[in-house]
Amino acid sequence: MPNLKIVYLELPAHDLAASRNFYANLFGWTFQEYGPTYAAFSDSGTEGGFNADPAERTKSPLPVIESHNLEETEQNIIKAGGKITLPIFSFPGGRRFHFTDPAGNELAITQRDHSQT
Repeated sequence: MPNLKIVYLELPAHDLAASRNFYANLFGWTFQEYGPTYAAFSDSGTEGGFNADPAERTKSPLPVIESHNLEETEQNIIKAGGKITLPIFSFPGGRRFHFTDPAGNELAITQRDHSQT
C-alpha cells in the first residue's frame, strides 16, 4: 500500500450520467455508483470517481494522496504552509481531508480503514 502517493483522482461533474456515458463510450471505463451524485470509475489506469454533488464537488480535478497517518500528514501540511480547506471527515472505507498548496491547488489526503487494507 503506497504512502503519500496519488492513489485516486476525483473529477467534478455537473451531470453524472453524461460524464459516465462520455467516458464509458470513449475509453471503455466501468463504473460503480454510490448514490445519485457519485460514481467511481475503473479500467482507466488509476482509481477515480465523478462527484456531481453541487455542495461537495470541487471546481477542478482533485488528486487524492494516501497516508498511513492522517493527523500527522495534516500537521506536516500546515507546517509547510498549506491550508486545510475541509477538515477530516469519514466516508465508506476511510477518512480524508482537503487542503490547498501555496499556489491554491486543492488536493486531498486519505487514510483507508484498517479493515480495508
